[in-house]
Amino acid sequence: MVAIPPLTDDDLSGSVAAVVVAAGKGMRTGGAVPKQFVIWRGKPLVRHSVEALLASGIAPVVVAIPDGWHDVAADALAGLANVQFVLGGATRQESVHVALEHLAAAAPVKVLIHDAARPMLGCAVIDRLVDALDHGVAAIPVLPVVDSVVRGSAGAMLHSVPREELYRVQTPQGFGFDPILAAHRAWQREPDAGDDAQVAVAAGHQVLLVEGDEALRKVTFAADLEEQEVNRQFRTGMGFDVHRLVSGEELWLCGVRIPHDKGLSGHSDADVAIHALVDALLGAIAAGDIGDHFPPSDPQWKGASSDRFLAHAASLVRTAGFVIGNVDVTVICEAPKIGPHKQAMREALARILGIDTGLVSVKATTTERLGMTGRGEGIAAQAVAMVHSTGPLLPTLAGA
Repeated sequence: MVAIPPLTDDDLSGSVAAVVVAAGKGMRTGGAVPKQFVIWRGKPLVRHSVEALLASGIAPVVVAIPDGWHDVAADALAGLANVQFVLGGATRQESVHVALEHLAAAAPVKVLIHDAARPMLGCAVIDRLVDALDHGVAAIPVLPVVDSVVRGSAGAMLHSVPREELYRVQTPQGFGFDPILAAHRAWQREPDAGDDAQVAVAAGHQVLLVEGDEALRKVTFAADLEEQEVNRQFRTGMGFDVHRLVSGEELWLCGVRIPHDKGLSGHSDADVAIHALVDALLGAIAAGDIGDHFPPSDPQWKGASSDRFLAHAASLVRTAGFVIGNVDVTVICEAPKIGPHKQAMREALARILGIDTGLVSVKATTTERLGMTGRGEGIAAQAVAMVHSTGPLLPTLAGA
């Protein structure tokens, strides 16, 4: 058994915290490790939702893990700040209770409780839950039941069931921290609570309903992983930009300051590579171009760091229901040499975008001394970005 360190001052960072339940040992996805640690879309299943919570400003995140799997869990979430582990209990409810007790030192006002087996967590669901907790003690994401529902016995239909008041329940589920901790401490029922909303209702709390997301399907079997892969929608965007080299300016490329006798002149800090990448991301989701969002005529953007533009584009991608699959940037210039800086550029872009460095490519080429870039008068850049949906893009079912 691995000792779990207590929360430190660095971990106590927000009024909204989260618990991610990843303590099961089920192998129904067919692998040799619990499904929450299975590699999916380039990273462990549990990492997807933990990253989504952190990207939405939720911290700390306490992850309940199975005994004996601490090293695997630590590798799965390596490099993420404000993440803590606790050893889960024999049941889901016990795991949540342990995590809440551990989290009590952080004294959050609100807490989201999520199942690691639901990896495609979008920021819109998180926002709806957090907003709903301004009006109640508990809130859960739900989807309407659109098929006819019947009650049956011994293989035969007994009668139909009205579907208007039936909903499919998802996670994360949101709660006022103190009320849900007290509710778990008071829970003495058997069998195990199916979810935390049941614990809240048993304590006498009303649970509000917010719109869920079809992408938040629970992964149970290997086929579930395959189906979510098949149902994705892929989009590609392209971007191109060019800026003039002038004396007296700093040279910024891909978020990295490059030593050179000249710098680029233009919008903001004139990071031509980031500008091309911003246009590629915006193009992939049909959201216009950099000039639409950050017009050069607006004085507030004069000299601004281009990483703000790129972070904004990445946020728009997530809001549109997509995640970044990979990006590829090509810098076109005679000088300076890009090769010595490529790794730093990849890491800078990955940090701004909130994705793995392995999903970022930076290359360089010349025009064989032809044209404006060949004469050293400027630098050009082109970029390609691939994004994919977090699930099948379906029309909203609200009111159906």
